Amino acid sequence: MEGTVDGFRYGAVTPVAAYVMACLGGALGLRCIVRTLPGNQSWKGGWLALGAASIGCGIWTMHFIAMIGFQVVQTRIRYDAGLTVLSLAVAIVVVGIGVFIVGYRGASTLNLSFAGVITGVGVAAMHYLGMAALHLDGTIHYDPVIVALSVVIAIVAATAALWAAVTIRGFLTSLGASLVMGVAVSGMHYTGMAAVSVHVHGRTGGTWAGDSPSSLLLPMLVGPVIFLVLAGVVVMFDPMLVLGDGDWNRQAVPAARTAPRSESLFENLGNQENGAVGSPTPQDPYWAAPRSPQR
Repeated sequence: MEGTVDGFRYGAVTPVAAYVMACLGGALGLRCIVRTLPGNQSWKGGWLALGAASIGCGIWTMHFIAMIGFQVVQTRIRYDAGLTVLSLAVAIVVVGIGVFIVGYRGASTLNLSFAGVITGVGVAAMHYLGMAALHLDGTIHYDPVIVALSVVIAIVAATAALWAAVTIRGFLTSLGASLVMGVAVSGMHYTGMAAVSVHVHGRTGGTWAGDSPSSLLLPMLVGPVIFLVLAGVVVMFDPMLVLGDGDWNRQAVPAARTAPRSESLFENLGNQENGAVGSPTPQDPYWAAPRSPQR
């Protein structure tokens, strides 16, 4: 018989919490990637990796928080721990591939398209791999048209996220982009869940292999959530975020151009002693500032 599928067991609690985690992961990832855009490239790989892990953890956490609210009324649901952990690894790796492509090769149309397809298909694979971790006394069926639509949404969302990561630099614009990313990721998830139908074998209500949501998902969510909090701390103490992009650039560039050279003063003094130069040149930065008149 056909099972009654309910994706909102706890009402709006799980969708809202899932959306918040997707936005948090997206916001942290965007700020980490933006941090690689200035000229200093010494920590570029580390910031890109942190950004990819933040976005991947945010997507994975969003998925399984939403899955806590998923139930089939006629049967219990269990989860395979191995496949659940594997889906987290897939999320981080595929997002990392896309981030590193645009981070090192640039945001050309070809690079964005290639990276967006890889990342979007990977995010969809993470979703359906997480669905494969479900065990219940029945058979799960998918509507192929809706599944294809969810993959398209994932590709579009991934491409837009990668474009925003290398294009949008301001804090407020990054925040707005992360909110849009949260909508896109959540939309992909619930579109995929709309494709699900379950044929229940019976009303046994018994137990079978795997762990329940409360015994598996909640403890497993602790790790990614802690990681996102720690990543948030790292980002919050980054001077580019504290000062703002404009202030960072204005302070970094002029400081590099106008920083005094200690040897210039000694060279000037030495030249005066040798009689080579009678007075400092107007171009010398040490003598450019006007002096107060002598009284």
